[in-house]
Amino acid sequence: MDMNIQKYLALVKTVEYGSFTKAAEALNYSQSGISRMINDLETEWKVSLLERGRSGVSLTSEGLLLLPFAQNVCHEYQKLQTQIDELHGLQSGFIRIGTFSSVATHWLPNIIKAFQKVFPNVDYELLLGDYTEIEGWILEGRVDCGFLRLPTHPKLETIFLEQDKLLVILPEDHSLAGCDRFPVGALGEDPFMLLEKGAKAEISEIFERYNITPKVQFTTWDDYAIMSMVESGLGISILPELILKRIPYRIVVKELEVPAYRKIGFAMKDKDSAPLAVKRFIDYLQYRSNPVNPCFNC
Repeated sequence: MDMNIQKYLALVKTVEYGSFTKAAEALNYSQSGISRMINDLETEWKVSLLERGRSGVSLTSEGLLLLPFAQNVCHEYQKLQTQIDELHGLQSGFIRIGTFSSVATHWLPNIIKAFQKVFPNVDYELLLGDYTEIEGWILEGRVDCGFLRLPTHPKLETIFLEQDKLLVILPEDHSLAGCDRFPVGALGEDPFMLLEKGAKAEISEIFERYNITPKVQFTTWDDYAIMSMVESGLGISILPELILKRIPYRIVVKELEVPAYRKIGFAMKDKDSAPLAVKRFIDYLQYRSNPVNPCFNC
């Protein structure tokens, strides 16, 4: 790789992560190597680019002005590499994926295993977060693509993958454990364990739709913590069916009397300018979701 491109990448990644150490890990350099490359740029350009503080690094006013140009150079270089890869076929690659825990646990192992059979030399970086974090990571370029709830940010390109049913979970000794379908009105009667973080998600939307005020006693993005608390009799909850594929807890799972769902999709900023490995991964996901009309590895 051209040495100047490496320096530009060092700058872009240091700003992206707010840390020399994290940028060094992402680019496979030492921390001192990243620092030295940015010092070289500052010497070449005769400006100060970064302010080093206790809480990390931040851009100077000159850095703010010059960063978009360095980002453009890196982006164009990536497009060049993509074209070269396409000429030679995909021999290797790296895909950064944003995901939430139920997809990481129940989908991704099988997806990556099948994809590796065709493209064995592709490596992966997985970042776990909530919907809002993953959306932000894609928009910022921190990840190439990610699994999200649809609809998502209008600037993102999306593929619908699956509709995931939302189910009520109860302690085994709950008075409604034997019911056929859980009445929506009863959702406000017990202490409620809410799977949410930051912005309102699909479960809060159920309460708003049916004008129910839940007795929320615990809010977390950790689905296993919620199942453990329900098992202990601390309350009830609603979780997506995907999370409940393999549950190590003694809990009762019920459908709501009025079915509710979340739509799971896959999102990216711009497929056309994505690296070849990412394009092929997206093709594979489209093939999985619509095998009748595939275009995988074609």
